[in-house]
Amino acid sequence: MIVTPDATARYDAGRPSGRDAEPVVLIVDDYPDCREMYAMYLTLAGFRVLKARDGFEALTLAREELPDLILMDLGLPGIDGCEVTRRLKEDRATRGVPVVALTAQTPLAAEALDTAGFETLITKPCLPDELADRVGQLVRRHDRGSRRIA
Repeated sequence: MIVTPDATARYDAGRPSGRDAEPVVLIVDDYPDCREMYAMYLTLAGFRVLKARDGFEALTLAREELPDLILMDLGLPGIDGCEVTRRLKEDRATRGVPVVALTAQTPLAAEALDTAGFETLITKPCLPDELADRVGQLVRRHDRGSRRIA
């Protein structure tokens, strides 16, 4: 599974050049292979990727970096993805950051969409182009500047 050059071009087209212009995506997953695989897909598609291996690390990185989007696994050690998302939505600094459930636990995720504050659900496994397309659509729907604290 390879991200095509066309997928990469879609997210670079029309964006200002430079590192700060890349949309930032935080991937939260306790499985290193999943983290690395999805990070590679998104990096090739023109995103800057941050990675967290658990809920505590996700909370810290989200607060420090204010990513454009967070991809959240539900089954995390320590604090699960639903609780991490609730905490992000309660925090003034991170409440505007869209959080997407990225999980194979579809029934649990569907129920958590409303209660935890997820934007939407992406089911694992997903193809690289599919992931890059969905993330790109979601990032474009949200204005990065509107989430910054005045």
